[in-house]
Amino acid sequence: MKKFESGFKQVMWSSVFLLSAVLAGCEDDGGPSSILGSGGVSTAPTVTAVSPANNATDVAVNTKIITASFSRAMNAATLTATSFTLACPTGAAVTGVVSYLAAGNVATLTLPTAPNLPPGVICTATLNTAVKDTAGVPLTSNVVWNFTTGVTADGTVPSITSILPAPGATGTARNARVIARFSEAMDPATLTTATFTLACPVGTAITGTVAYAVNGNIAIFTPASALPASVVCTATVTTGAKDAAGNALTSDFGWTFTTGTTTDTTAPTVTATGAYGTSGSTSGAGGLPINRASTAVFSEAMDPLTLTTASFTLTGPGTAPVAGTVSYANNTATFRPTSNLAANTLYTSTITVAAKDAAGNSLASNYVWTWATAATADVAAPTVASSSPADVAVGVCINKTINATFSEAMDPLTIDTGTFTLVVTAGGAAVTGVVAYDTLTNIATFNPTANLTGTPATNYTATIKGGTSGVKDLAGNALAGDNAITFTTNASTCATAPVLGAAAPFGGFGGNATLTNDGLNTVINGDVGVNASSTTITGLRDAGGNVYTVTPNNNGLVNGLVYTLTAPPGSIAGATVTQTRSDALDAFNAISPANLPGGLDVSSLAQCPSCGGAGQGPGQLAGRTLPPGVYLSTTGTYGIGITVPTADNLTLDAGGDANAVWVFQTAAGTGTLTVGVTGPATPATPIRVLLVNGAQAKNVFWYVPGGATIGTGATMTGTLLADASITLSTTGGSPPTAVLTTLNGRAIALTAGVTMTNTVVNVPAP
Repeated sequence: MKKFESGFKQVMWSSVFLLSAVLAGCEDDGGPSSILGSGGVSTAPTVTAVSPANNATDVAVNTKIITASFSRAMNAATLTATSFTLACPTGAAVTGVVSYLAAGNVATLTLPTAPNLPPGVICTATLNTAVKDTAGVPLTSNVVWNFTTGVTADGTVPSITSILPAPGATGTARNARVIARFSEAMDPATLTTATFTLACPVGTAITGTVAYAVNGNIAIFTPASALPASVVCTATVTTGAKDAAGNALTSDFGWTFTTGTTTDTTAPTVTATGAYGTSGSTSGAGGLPINRASTAVFSEAMDPLTLTTASFTLTGPGTAPVAGTVSYANNTATFRPTSNLAANTLYTSTITVAAKDAAGNSLASNYVWTWATAATADVAAPTVASSSPADVAVGVCINKTINATFSEAMDPLTIDTGTFTLVVTAGGAAVTGVVAYDTLTNIATFNPTANLTGTPATNYTATIKGGTSGVKDLAGNALAGDNAITFTTNASTCATAPVLGAAAPFGGFGGNATLTNDGLNTVINGDVGVNASSTTITGLRDAGGNVYTVTPNNNGLVNGLVYTLTAPPGSIAGATVTQTRSDALDAFNAISPANLPGGLDVSSLAQCPSCGGAGQGPGQLAGRTLPPGVYLSTTGTYGIGITVPTADNLTLDAGGDANAVWVFQTAAGTGTLTVGVTGPATPATPIRVLLVNGAQAKNVFWYVPGGATIGTGATMTGTLLADASITLSTTGGSPPTAVLTTLNGRAIALTAGVTMTNTVVNVPAP
């Protein structure tokens, strides 16, 4: 039997609470049900997360830490051994010491070193109404949750499963927080500025605070002030960090990243939601199973402390609040109702502006969506639909990430280094790495911290754990059994994305020239800039309140900041755009044919048998489905949908590899890219560059020294790196008739300008 499932891994949809009042879901003066937080607005504080989770099973008998987080700051004096209690089994009190950490609003009940909890019993934890917030407002009613102990002790050491900023990251915002997610629930008291440190540069300690988010097993280091610009920072989590059973990290965990010259002022957005059903529908057809958690995916990493039952709510039928819990992992917030939802019923989810990204930026406005439930519950176990590399694959490159695509949406909190492992098959030596899960593609990725061994060729086994302590879907159904993937390496390396450095946050960059917007519908979700004066920016306003020559017909929004030589808000004067151009030039050169030779000709069956042959001709990409790789245009230019039939799209197929990279090279000096129809006409079917099977916009790059033109209404994907002008749409018009052109990527011109007309630019997350 395994130790308890941390966070909210165990969701028992037909849960039975131990107190009859709680069983009834009673309310007091309109307040929420007493188990955890309500999905509605409340004037009283609520409990937003607990550990062990409600109805967790197989909880280790040597568990010493019981934690609960609150929706707001609490009065520490009201959290005592009489207001926060534990009974194992019901009626048998377990005495402990209660403490409160203001950073994170976390209360902790620390149990004695001995004896252990009794095996195989139901334990009941209670926070009663004597608990009050700093304004003296008590909990509406007792908060009660239960868990069941196993028969064994927890002797497994915790590990760090993901970190932010990523190792080796460059251009990190100076107001970034440093975040480490653990493989299991931790003892919050062991996560302090003594055990989680930051130095920028190496040897120069950064002062700050450390908080622990119970809803994701996440520690957050918040610097007291902006980090120094353009320096290498070292973050370290020491062996002083311990899990809830007292097991420490095996060794200190450290990593480095480099700061940029700017602060992050871009508001996060909700990019996708995991609720099914058509808004306004009550038929239940295609609706969310009644036992399924709902999710919201953000455009960037969020501050987990701001994602609670106060900021992520659920109501229905009508405006009735739904009790539940909120967890956070892998840029995804998950709301789990404490019991089954009503069948064939409309519900409304809301994420408020209280939700903030890792730099402290709030959502620009509340995000609200309505969805319907289905008639039944989800009881089907998930499966691993495919993997990359495939099982028994040979010749795998040494810098390969291991990917598993699931048959359905999974619970992000259950996917970590404890449930997704990699070992050398002969001998079983563990490979260290970090694990991520992409909610949009249902792909889990194990990224080794160092290259695998390729000389000699080495056999590896990746295992995705099933069963009670393994990975689970959003309804709590576990993978039926362990899934193993074996593969053999060779000495080759896979193509990697170029380092963008300071250019990474920019949706548009006009080099040493201009950046111009025409129309009223342009929105850049990121920064823009020019390595020139502020007068070269026209038709835009930014999130900092700065206005650049807007007119009644040309007024676009930058959901970030505009950076120039003479007006760079939030940065060292001139340094941001100068560094951005320098880093963009490095990336431009890195993907050139000179530095990255061996590109495939898409029209050659001999070079690229899966590219579809001649297609519409050499250099024409419409109608093709391309695997990852480096592609070279034999004509010197690329076109997508510029010849008959113009309706054909380009599809990029990652084959389940979430880190697959595409580089498209045109001729050095003169090569251009044209996508779709240009001119005053709007095509009946605009051209799109589509991503399938795990492909990501952040991993698509276009080397176009002669510039690029993206036709009106097109949906373009990837980072455009040019030494000439880039034009995004050529047709104007005012709302509601204006046609939008979309770039999921970046338009970066080194020397010439960027012009956009009614264009939406979505800068990919790192």
